[in-house]
Amino acid sequence: MYDFAIIGGGIVGLSTGMALGNRYPDAKILVLEKESRWAFHQTGNNSGVIHSGVYYKPGSFKAKFCRDGCQSMVEFCQQHEIPYEVCGKVIVATEERELPLLENLYQRGLQNGIKVARITAEEVKEYEPYVNCLAGVRVFSTGIADYKRVCQKYAELIEKRGGDLHLNTKVEKIIETQSGQVLETNQGTFETRFVINCAGLHSDRVAKLGKVDPQAKIVPFRGEYYELVPEKRYLVKGLIYPVPNPAFPFLGVHFTRMIDGSVHAGPNAVLSLKREGYKKTDFDLRDFTEVMTYPAFWKLAAKHADEGIKEIIRSFSKAAFVRSLQRLIPEVKSEDLIPTHAGVRAQALMNDGKLVDDFLIIKGQNSVHVCNAPSPAATSSIEIGKAIVEQIPAQQHLQSTLNV
Repeated sequence: MYDFAIIGGGIVGLSTGMALGNRYPDAKILVLEKESRWAFHQTGNNSGVIHSGVYYKPGSFKAKFCRDGCQSMVEFCQQHEIPYEVCGKVIVATEERELPLLENLYQRGLQNGIKVARITAEEVKEYEPYVNCLAGVRVFSTGIADYKRVCQKYAELIEKRGGDLHLNTKVEKIIETQSGQVLETNQGTFETRFVINCAGLHSDRVAKLGKVDPQAKIVPFRGEYYELVPEKRYLVKGLIYPVPNPAFPFLGVHFTRMIDGSVHAGPNAVLSLKREGYKKTDFDLRDFTEVMTYPAFWKLAAKHADEGIKEIIRSFSKAAFVRSLQRLIPEVKSEDLIPTHAGVRAQALMNDGKLVDDFLIIKGQNSVHVCNAPSPAATSSIEIGKAIVEQIPAQQHLQSTLNV
């Protein structure tokens, strides 16, 4: 009998396991991951950015968790000698109409307690010599890290405290019992008093297995990247972002220097026809049918039709993708870019056609379900883990079960 069973071995599931071990050192903790290694999906395919929190609505979970998480992630990397760099980033306006939006971002950064500065086009070039823009905002606390290494360390710390970690273990059924829940998997059954669902791309389905309404459906969006050829990496010193369209839920294509020195350009954002569809040709009938028969998806598609079409064009036309990048760095040419990995974002969509804009954590009777944790979840993972643990019923209730 375990005290806690965590479903999902991405960065949120592992950080939750670590937080549980810190708060309840005598608890029996189980982590189940259906893949052959940790951080296989969203975590292992993201851009590696330690976000500052400049974009997020003041007072939201995203704003608070990201601002605090930015600091705690840097401290974690320092403590455990994991490669990271606080390189800062520039957000730049390339058209007159973007200048008010850039100012709004600057003000939002101040509201969120982040160190930001307005900078002129000339000052932008001090940080990024090849950027062409009208003005910019410098965000000082943004950085980069190796999140796969972070996850590996989270797993080691859970194991060090006596936690059980199982890879290649897929939860297929959840059965309520008098003392808790039984998890039926492809590797046998596990009994637990409390379930924490951190299944990412499948979090809504796992919630339903546990007889909990996820309040939204996961719609997968694939983000495709190109990589600068090594001899052109000098064009980017750190992180370069455009001013995002406030009406569109994604940040737009940008340049990111990774912790290994490579420079990635992207991502776009297109509907994936499979929840784990990293290639354009990936297709799953169940995943596809669920999205196509979900009325809320068509409401979303109608609302963002113009931007959505542009994203699809960028997916199939390298020339269109390059033109988007040339708005930031005119010197970039098609031959300077080679395709690299794609990521799939688990985006929760409500029945009314609105995207869930914040982290969504839902409590069941003996369970907690993380039903929306997109970017900046990696940056915020330590803080999200703590917050999830705080959602668990009162400590005295747990102490009674831990002493059984």
